[in-house]
Amino acid sequence: MLFFKNIEYLWLLILIIPLVFFIKHKVNSFDNIFAKEVLDKIKLSKRGFSKQVKAIFLIISFIFMVISFARPVINNGEIKVKSSFVDMVVAIDMSKSMFATDIYPNRFEFAKMKFLNMLKFLKNTKVALIGFSSQTFLISPLTQDFHTLKYLTSNLNLENISLKGTDILTTLSTANDMFGQSDKKILFLLTDGGDADNFKKELKYAKSNNITVYIYNIGTKKGGIIKDANGALKDKNGNLVVVKLNENIKKLALGSGGAYLEASLKKDDIKQLTTLLEHKFKAKDDEVTTIKNERELFYFPLILAILFFSMAIFSTPKRRMK
Repeated sequence: MLFFKNIEYLWLLILIIPLVFFIKHKVNSFDNIFAKEVLDKIKLSKRGFSKQVKAIFLIISFIFMVISFARPVINNGEIKVKSSFVDMVVAIDMSKSMFATDIYPNRFEFAKMKFLNMLKFLKNTKVALIGFSSQTFLISPLTQDFHTLKYLTSNLNLENISLKGTDILTTLSTANDMFGQSDKKILFLLTDGGDADNFKKELKYAKSNNITVYIYNIGTKKGGIIKDANGALKDKNGNLVVVKLNENIKKLALGSGGAYLEASLKKDDIKQLTTLLEHKFKAKDDEVTTIKNERELFYFPLILAILFFSMAIFSTPKRRMK
């Protein structure tokens, strides 16, 4: 079935009426300027198209151009496409503790590097990216455009963020909203675990909302200092603040059916976690998507419009020599 994508452009065909009037008036006015004997001496030979024919060509060219703008399309029905993909929300910890330098150059930059490395191993996966501390920040919705994700991640910085605390529960809630009605929900956390002693509330929420949590815990048991404008962050007593890796968050990952891994300098550690994730969910996420099978036809009237326009403009007869 033939239909137009931009059918509103067909209203431009009304302009044919004033266009015809203008061209006709132009031809008649030219004939009235000169006397007949003068006009016969200066007019061009009739070996080319006449003014009337060229005017018709211009009008036809305009009609085909309008039809091209209206985008004629043939609808060949619908096609069912089977696709297999995993929807995953990745959350990068952006709290103050991620400035700690026990992981070079600091925990936050290391988290960014690992996420960029993880994108190399993801196949048939849609990824959303958020940042979190005591609040959550949407960086990118679910997408398969990894080039844009890489650009956004590379330009993330903590220079204008000074929020303290790590609210995992709010992060779970934000991720749950992003998944919508999906029954397969994967949250991948790049974090140092925060400072909570237990994650019972978070685990209860994850289970009740069917969220599987994977955690890549960044930091060291020895801990590190947090650099700031004054050199290093100190408490109210003037002592250096040392933030250590919080291993308590491991229970959240394992309890939700996910996996837990502590950061290392190994290049393939994030690959192992990613492979484990895709192996568990890939075979279960096949679904059928219905798409329209449409064929664009705009280029046919466009070619005709250019052809008739060229015939009207470039078909210039030679001047009669006497």
